[in-house]
Amino acid sequence: MVKGKQTRVFICTGTGCVLSGSMKVKAAFKSELKKRKISEIDIVQTGCHGFCQQGPIVVIQPEGFFYPRVSVENVPRIVEEHLVGGKVVEDLLYEDSLTNKKIPLYKDINFYKKQNRIVLKNCGLIDPEDIDDYIEHGGYKAFKKVLSEMTPEKVIEEVKASGLRGRGGAGFPTGLKWDFARKAPGDIKYIICNADEGDPGAFMDRSVLEGDPHSILEGMVIAGYAIGASEGYIYVRAEYPLAVKRLGIAVEQAKKKGFLGKNILDSSFNFNVKIKEGAGAFVCGEETALIASIEGRRGMPRIRPPFPAQSGLWGKPTNINNVETLANVAWIIVNGVDKFTSIGTEKSKGTKIFAVTGKVKNGGLVEVPMGTTLREVIFDICGGVKDDKEFKAVQIGGPSGGCLPAKFLDTSIDYESLAKTGAIVGSGGMVVMDKSSCMVDLARYFLAFTQKESCGKCAPCRIGTKRMLEMLQRMTRGESSEEEVVLLEQLAEDVKVSSLCGLGQTASNPVLTMLKYFRKEFEEHVKEGRCRAGVCSELITYVIKDNVCKGCGVCKKHCPVGAIRGEKKQPHEIDVTKCVKCGICMQHCSFDAIYVAK
Repeated sequence: MVKGKQTRVFICTGTGCVLSGSMKVKAAFKSELKKRKISEIDIVQTGCHGFCQQGPIVVIQPEGFFYPRVSVENVPRIVEEHLVGGKVVEDLLYEDSLTNKKIPLYKDINFYKKQNRIVLKNCGLIDPEDIDDYIEHGGYKAFKKVLSEMTPEKVIEEVKASGLRGRGGAGFPTGLKWDFARKAPGDIKYIICNADEGDPGAFMDRSVLEGDPHSILEGMVIAGYAIGASEGYIYVRAEYPLAVKRLGIAVEQAKKKGFLGKNILDSSFNFNVKIKEGAGAFVCGEETALIASIEGRRGMPRIRPPFPAQSGLWGKPTNINNVETLANVAWIIVNGVDKFTSIGTEKSKGTKIFAVTGKVKNGGLVEVPMGTTLREVIFDICGGVKDDKEFKAVQIGGPSGGCLPAKFLDTSIDYESLAKTGAIVGSGGMVVMDKSSCMVDLARYFLAFTQKESCGKCAPCRIGTKRMLEMLQRMTRGESSEEEVVLLEQLAEDVKVSSLCGLGQTASNPVLTMLKYFRKEFEEHVKEGRCRAGVCSELITYVIKDNVCKGCGVCKKHCPVGAIRGEKKQPHEIDVTKCVKCGICMQHCSFDAIYVAK
């Protein structure tokens, strides 16, 4: 049997793994060890590992043996054969989709070994509800250094020199932002952590909050010291209950350890943190709307200037950074500017986390150096397109981002390179698409989201996005014209330049990039009444192949509107006048006799 306290069973308890049953797996491990009277092996709950499609994930340390998709039924074998017998359970190991080989250690898995983890360094390696675990991994070391060795001005100069840019979307230099707040007149100043992550498919901030909450608090207290603030707020979505819970635990633990409160670590510096739960409005990701929400008002943006650094929360100078930005700060202070600037490109330093979803083999969280190409992320790290289908496009930057075709796969992921294509880094959402995706329908989907989330304050966003959405809806139904495609493009440009805040100004990005790179699909919808992907139901027809149909009657039985007719053991046919194009018949056909005529 493996002996010593060094043997630890790490079980992912991030939201994704919890929903896959990891809490039951954790309980099963505890029960199995207790039944065998094994007390020298620790069970440790961790945050998200990032390899979300493989959850629930179990890692045996210190070696790093990686068991994916662990079920309660697998636990007795792992305990008996691995923890007691000292033999790895081969058939439960991760199998590489390219080589079909079993890989025992997580560090050797392509998904992990090609990443460079700075922000995610502790996620999956520490118990997020144990401050001592964070401290053992170097936590609060940077804050202690700042308090004992650095002036506020020196801290700001370090952050400036690092080249750290805001990871929330705009990419504004962090050190410069801190400097503005530091120099703003006033005795009362605030630090706000923007954890209002609202992009569909994005979960970078949530995973850091759940897996390493003290890294955010450490970044906040350093920022507070630098600008002269004594109070901070974490504005987090109420839809993130686990993140809210772990943040609350972290705040209380930091107070007890003396990292928050009055005269911190026997200094004259005071700093406290409050957690504010947002109601889920996407627009509250915008700084001034977020401030209004904290103040108890409706979350709506205001005209700038004045900027928050001059007049923010309750009219006081306020510095706002998002989760990922703040999580970089302690690493920079401890490891030095030179090490940070050695990562990334000339103008985009450090790493960036991306939430890769869609038609990809290995979706999840990927942290790579700025300058890594889209191809490296999608194919080298995430294994390529699901079912080895042909890559069609990637939507990068969320609903405010752009959609790029295959010719841009070798584009460097940095602020300047992506801007040239019409896309943005954004908060880090990355949705991969294959040939089964319809670009017109996808444009409709993203615009439906931004239109619904518009606060309605300014007419270009409130009315412009509504009219754009109506145009796209008509196109998916085959009720539009070539002239309307031109009008859609013109209106998208107008909304982009005339909207009040970032939501409206970027709402057109998906539409504009799809029109730029996939215009032919839009023209096919309006000129030919055809959806090449077979997604827009109004433009497709289901047909049964006479020479393939066996007359089994399964499709006829499942058709909800009785649109299929035919005698038993004779080829059936679909009455197109009755068919509602739900696709249920095709789903239930065992002979691939039903297809979509495009």
